[in-house]
Amino acid sequence: MKYQSKIIANDREGLQMISACCAGAEANISDIKYLEKNKVFLLSLKRSKIETENEGKKVISICKFEFVDKVKSKNIKQDDVDKKLKLVAIDYLKNNNNYEISLIFMNNAHITLSTEIIEVTLDDQNKID
Repeated sequence: MKYQSKIIANDREGLQMISACCAGAEANISDIKYLEKNKVFLLSLKRSKIETENEGKKVISICKFEFVDKVKSKNIKQDDVDKKLKLVAIDYLKNNNNYEISLIFMNNAHITLSTEIIEVTLDDQNKID
């Protein structure tokens, strides 16, 4: 059975859909990467499938944010690579001509991405039994 799914967001509704799919997902600090030259921010998540009939199955998904100019984090120790973060929501604010996309984690940890446009892809990699 093939489980792969891909959700592409470039507006508020799409981002809300991805946020809903990723709520409660876990990420290791080591699975968070910012490729500054490519302006790409990658987040590997272990999440429960909620959007299909395979509800409750765990999958590894890559959440990719493109056109990211700047990344700021708060209450995240980047050298603690084994620490797990639990994603609460993904939200954004429009700030002049830019967007600030916030990845909000438990324990008041968050990452803010500054970007000119919303271009986010949630791509399932494989299922976990």
